[in-house]
Amino acid sequence: MEKQHNILLVDGMALLFRGFFATSFRGNYMKTSSGVPTNGIFGFLKYLLDAIETFEPSHVICCWDMGSKTFRNELYEHYKGNRDEPPEELIPQFDLVKEVVEAFDIPNIGLKGYEADDCMGTLARQFSQLTPVLILTGDQDILQLVDDNISVAIMKKGQGNYAVYQTDNFYEQRGLYPHQIVDLKGLMGDTSDNYPGVKGIGEKTALKLLQEYETIEGILSNINQLSTGIRSKIENDLDMLHLSRQLAKIHCEVPIACPLDEAEYKMDRKKVKAIFERLEFKTFTRWIGQS
Repeated sequence: MEKQHNILLVDGMALLFRGFFATSFRGNYMKTSSGVPTNGIFGFLKYLLDAIETFEPSHVICCWDMGSKTFRNELYEHYKGNRDEPPEELIPQFDLVKEVVEAFDIPNIGLKGYEADDCMGTLARQFSQLTPVLILTGDQDILQLVDDNISVAIMKKGQGNYAVYQTDNFYEQRGLYPHQIVDLKGLMGDTSDNYPGVKGIGEKTALKLLQEYETIEGILSNINQLSTGIRSKIENDLDMLHLSRQLAKIHCEVPIACPLDEAEYKMDRKKVKAIFERLEFKTFTRWIGQS
């Protein structure tokens, strides 16, 4: 019997930043003997290998943000404008981590002008026609992609902890359906991406409104039934409501492709061992010897 395919789409930046900050908050910057910082890559690998072991995918693809500006900055110039520059020690690790991914024969996918989320959304929609897809990230925005053949694993605190969302358990966990996540963000905004939504409406109110009226259109066509306070907040911020929803929506028509056979997960131990030795990852080099 042919083995069932299942594809793991990895949010590369989410794993790299998480790996970096998990170690660097103690000032613990791992470096090679020639002084190249590697702590973000080390953390990235721990998360990646744990997810591969946990979910046993047949295929793995890693998606990346390519530069800080995307089409969303053209829609709203302050989009993600609250983000600090990446720490100096992380900058050399951006290119290096992709070399590590390449050594595992995992495709690196990204396109200037789009976020990794958009690439993952595009690939998830393409591949889910054929086979189950699991997206690994730390970002709740991705929940809007949950569908019959698309699940999302949100990384939680500590290694190996995941909240896995699927269509059959989604409403119980979130109180909404996946397609309503975009409208939720439109109403409440997103502080980490720096767009405001409707001033004065938080998650609780947004959730209640969507449970009652289902969509932003539903809310607007019943606006006279809302309390005066909520009604005036929405009316005062209508443009920002629509813009925030546009910013929150993942764009699933990015012009990218990845042939399925190129993503098959089959580790070439020699290649992987060579990059581990180059980065002086003794723990991982030993792991290769045992696995």
